[in-house]
Amino acid sequence: MSEKNANVHWEGRGKEGVGKISTDTEALRSYPYGFGSRFGDDRSGTNPEELLAAAHAACFTMAFSFACDKEGFATTKVDTKAHVRLAKEGEGFRIDRIRLVLEATVPGIDEAKFQEIAEGAKKNCPLSKALASVPEITLEATLRG
Repeated sequence: MSEKNANVHWEGRGKEGVGKISTDTEALRSYPYGFGSRFGDDRSGTNPEELLAAAHAACFTMAFSFACDKEGFATTKVDTKAHVRLAKEGEGFRIDRIRLVLEATVPGIDEAKFQEIAEGAKKNCPLSKALASVPEITLEATLRG
């Protein structure tokens, strides 16, 4: 088993407050986030949905590459984008959609097998499983020649 850790320190009230996110690996070290970077155009910080998108794209990409290996296909290039949508719901918000966009070079694989493996990776990566309450998780997979 593996456990990874992150911590957040927040100062101030609601919209005026500022948080700092850190991870044990120091990939993020006191990285800022707040109302402006989550709901506005402030590009100096991050936000939970952006971090979730990065984590889901990374998890899915590894699951796809490992699944290709298991089926006897070596991935040479895999690029994934994840789009996480935060929507207003009543007085609050919810993540109502995640769209994964995969482009990969996998020599020797046909389109049908490629799509089958990609869908399996979407269904079985640990982050997809953890995000099962999201009503819509879609995948657009393109095999590069």
